[in-house]
Amino acid sequence: MLEKFIPQLLARQPLSEAQVLEAVEALVDETEPVTTKADFLMHLSRKGETVEEIAAFARALRERAVAPPLDSETRAGEILDVCGTGGDRAGTFNVSTCVALVCAAAGVVVAKHGNRAVTSQSGSADVLEALGVRIELSPEEAARSLREHGFAFFFAPRFHPAFKHIAPARKLCAERGQRTIFNLLGPLLNPARPTAQLIGVPRPELCVPMAQVLRGLGARRGMVACGQADPAAALHLDELSTLGGNTVAEFGESREVSCATLAPETLPVQPTELAQLRGGDRETNAEIVRHILSGLERGPKRDLVLLNAAAALVVADRVGSLREGWELAARTIDEGCARAKLQELAGA
Repeated sequence: MLEKFIPQLLARQPLSEAQVLEAVEALVDETEPVTTKADFLMHLSRKGETVEEIAAFARALRERAVAPPLDSETRAGEILDVCGTGGDRAGTFNVSTCVALVCAAAGVVVAKHGNRAVTSQSGSADVLEALGVRIELSPEEAARSLREHGFAFFFAPRFHPAFKHIAPARKLCAERGQRTIFNLLGPLLNPARPTAQLIGVPRPELCVPMAQVLRGLGARRGMVACGQADPAAALHLDELSTLGGNTVAEFGESREVSCATLAPETLPVQPTELAQLRGGDRETNAEIVRHILSGLERGPKRDLVLLNAAAALVVADRVGSLREGWELAARTIDEGCARAKLQELAGA
């Protein structure tokens, strides 16, 4: 089935929504050859995925996800996710996971979607597990955790069973050195359907298209960010950066996507360099997160978390500005709320 789309992709013609639905049917079909799936994904990537294609893939795959039975009160309120696409090659610690815990401690309901490491040494699932937080929650357990603790981790393999038939093709593409549309889709497939999202991407030119996709999928508020890491090496972070300028695309109630640059100097950021923001394996990163949440880490790693938490708190409509968000995140840590939230989750 997928082979028929390859001439169209080679001609750089976009797929229609109906064709995307057909393609997804074939990608999750275990009888479709892995090489055919990989060839399709490779040619789609080389053509360049359109906003409409990304949105159509996301909608089709979200429909196949296992939906958690959220109660009406939880569903009616704001639900936040903070997630990067990965692939920035910068080697930072698990910033978005730490930010998600800070936001939950600040009173925001957080549905964290993630997986084990794919493009890094430690994925969100790895570091949460090392912190003692249960990651393999059933849909019912995840819904209860959101209601009772204001935080739940949605482990991608548990909620996207069809992905096991796509994984071998993604692996083959990776062996060929070829990224695929699935490098972009992860943050868009949260089965809890967050109303507010902060997404990090590894290239500035992805900010506006990803924000347009997120808006089209029905999020009430969204921000997509890419931060400068090393201008000489054209290296970026898939999150807001304290190392240099940031490209930010966002939308709110007006539904219009706006794009701007954000300089970290507008906040009390300490001078730093990339080496000071790097992490390591799951145990190393878990220790970094513990130190930040407990208030022991007061240096550049904390600043990176405060900046991204500030943005996430704005997106979740908890504060009205980045400055307010920075101050709330700092208080949440300094008053012991972040450490207490981690202890609460680890004991749940």
